[in-house]
Amino acid sequence: MLHLVYILLFTVIALLAVTNLIRSLVILSGETQKLHAHNHNGSTRNRSRRERKVHPELLDEQGKVIEEPLLVMRSVSVDDARSRLDALYKSSPSKTNEPED
Repeated sequence: MLHLVYILLFTVIALLAVTNLIRSLVILSGETQKLHAHNHNGSTRNRSRRERKVHPELLDEQGKVIEEPLLVMRSVSVDDARSRLDALYKSSPSKTNEPED
């Protein structure tokens, strides 16, 4: 009997979590579409009374939202990464002089 109660409670909690996830995704999608529509139109008539603030790191020098990716990664070979890490380790001020094997 107790197992059935656990299964029922788990099912209810899982359904609440999934509905909350879907609701959050819909709200986030709507907000990003409003933000992009506002940036492309350039008009202030579409603004709501309570305008959401955008994080300062997402704005350029003119105060417009950045449309490009903020981080561009390039591929690095394993040997290059290892040599860079070794150089960082050797230049570390806390490095002790231990004999190498």
